[in-house]
Parts: sequence; C-alpha cells; structure tokens
Amino acid sequence: MIPISKPYIGEEEKKAVLEVMDSGMLVQGPRVAKLEERFAQLCGVKHAIATSSGTTALHVALLANGIGEGDEVITSPFTFIASANSILYAGAKPVFVDVDEETFNLSPALVEKAITPRTKAIMPVHLFGYVCDMDALQAIAEKHGLKIIEDACQAVAASYNGKMAGSFGTAAFSLYATKNIMTGEGGMITTNDDAVADQCRLLRAHGMRRRYYHEQIGYNYRLSDLHAAIGLAQMDRLAGFNEKRKANAAYFNTHIESVAIPKVKAGYDHVWHQYTIRMDGGRDRDAAVKQLTEAGVGTGIFYPVPAHQQDYMREIVGDVSLPVAERIAQEVISLPVHPMLSLDDVGKIVAEVNKL
Repeated sequence: MIPISKPYIGEEEKKAVLEVMDSGMLVQGPRVAKLEERFAQLCGVKHAIATSSGTTALHVALLANGIGEGDEVITSPFTFIASANSILYAGAKPVFVDVDEETFNLSPALVEKAITPRTKAIMPVHLFGYVCDMDALQAIAEKHGLKIIEDACQAVAASYNGKMAGSFGTAAFSLYATKNIMTGEGGMITTNDDAVADQCRLLRAHGMRRRYYHEQIGYNYRLSDLHAAIGLAQMDRLAGFNEKRKANAAYFNTHIESVAIPKVKAGYDHVWHQYTIRMDGGRDRDAAVKQLTEAGVGTGIFYPVPAHQQDYMREIVGDVSLPVAERIAQEVISLPVHPMLSLDDVGKIVAEVNKL
C-alpha cells in the first residue's frame, strides 16, 4: 500500500534526539530557541514562538491578540476542527463563511459581508499548503480594524506574491508528524508584533518571565528540546521535501485525466501538504476510495464533515448553509504526494486514478 503520508526519520533526527537525551536538558531549552530563530528567518518575521501543537499555537495567538469572551472570529468551515475549536477555547465565537470553489480557501467577498460589531479577527486557513488571497483579506481587516490570525498549520514555506505564509499577521503552524516538516508533535507562532510575541511567551509557560514568578494566568504549552531537535534536523530538509512535493504534484497535474485536479493561480507558491482531487458531478466517492484502496493506493478524506455541520458546533452557530463547503466535502479525495514517493509510486497513483 502506498500510504497517504509517511514521516521521514533519518540518522540526523535520531542523532539529534540522542544528543538531547545525553545532555539532560529535555524540556524547553537551547534547541527550542534555535528552532524558533530558524523559523522566524524562514517566514521573514521578527518573532517565532514554539508551542506544544498547532492547536495550542492557534489558542495562544488568539489570546495574545486580545480575542476573548463575546468576540467573533470569521473563519473557514472547510478545515480541521482545531481552527474553530481554538476560537472557542479563547471564549469567542467562530463565524463561518463559505470557501472559494477552486482554492477551497475563504472567499474574501463573503468575509466582508459577515462582519458585525462583535467581529475582532479574521482567521484565514491556508488549506493543504495553498495561501489564501491575503491582499484582499488584509484590505478588509485594515478597513474594519480587525486582526489577522493566520491558520498556516499546513503551509510551512508557502507564499503569496513573494510573501511568506506566517508574515501577514499573527500566524500559527503545526509541526505534527504528517506535516511538511515535523517535530512529532508541536506548533509555532510567528509575528512581527513585539507585544504579541511577549504575550505568547508568557501564555505558553504559565505566565512566567522568571521562574516561579507568574505575571498572569498561562498554560503549559511549551515545546520540549527533544521535539525541537527533530525539527532542526527537518528544517535542513524542508526545501528538498517541498520541491519533491511540487514535482509530484506537477506530474499528477499533467497526467491525471479522469477527475478534477487542483488549480493554482499565478503568484501563489503551493507547498502541497495535500494533493486533493474531486469526484464532482455526483460521482461515487466511496466507490472511488474503495477502488484505489484495493489497488494499493492510500487516500485521505480531508474533510468529510465541514466544521459548521459538526453536531456540537450546530448548537453554537445554529443552522448555517455554506453550499460550496458542503458540496466539496462530499467530493474530495486526497492522494499521496509526500516526498517519500518513488517514481514507480507516482506512476502507479496516476494509473489507478485514471481508471476511476
């Protein structure tokens, strides 16, 4: 079976972890600081703050920007549930607007229509490694005095018009095991705002600037040096990993003929965390998944139920109709695109998809 994802653990990662274990400095330490420094350089920002997961990064990013009880945050329904949950953790309410048919990302025109006096932020989700239309979203945010909280969890090193994901406001990344680079489990916040960065550092470590002196309530959201050691080794591989993903996606785009394939607009540098086809026109997705599985091609459905249709979320936001998100949730299939694919794997994936 060709797996939908395959994390790479090489000798460098193993050696780095053993060095941390031998050092005795297992918790947040010098390797976390080094990973933060390199991540800030990658994104072209002043600050990067490591956390224990992409979800905790989102939560802290919201709190550090003053998002709280009674506030509204506009975001996408077509994403992993952590995007919306982090808004709830902050005490705010997610307001879902529909997505663009081709990019699966937030539709800026619909975002502006959803703004109310309670709206405090927009959380664009750079889904599958494809950055949102940030020129339009930033213009809306500036017009209405809103914060931008980028959910860049799937978009490490993606860019839009030459500007890196993570540099448009305060951003959160995931370093989960299946992401383009990983620490096993972990997250990262990026920002150019000194005050926001200071709050993020306090919030991730029980409100401590100095050990056992707590300035405010905070959380145990720190990243360990063990995880950071893996991340540092992965940072050295990131460019190569992403180039391999792009090459695999380019091959799919020129050889898959049986289904709707992703399209990338000019000015966007997609990093292909996922390569997602669509069984549109009422075609049977379940049958397609079964056929691919039986042929030895792993697949993923990201995501079968939009966030606004989750049972508990309905109780919070009510019955919301978002027809594009609802339709594509029934059509999408993600194919393996990870850098561990061989040429034979890529050829087999194309051949089996073209049999659908």
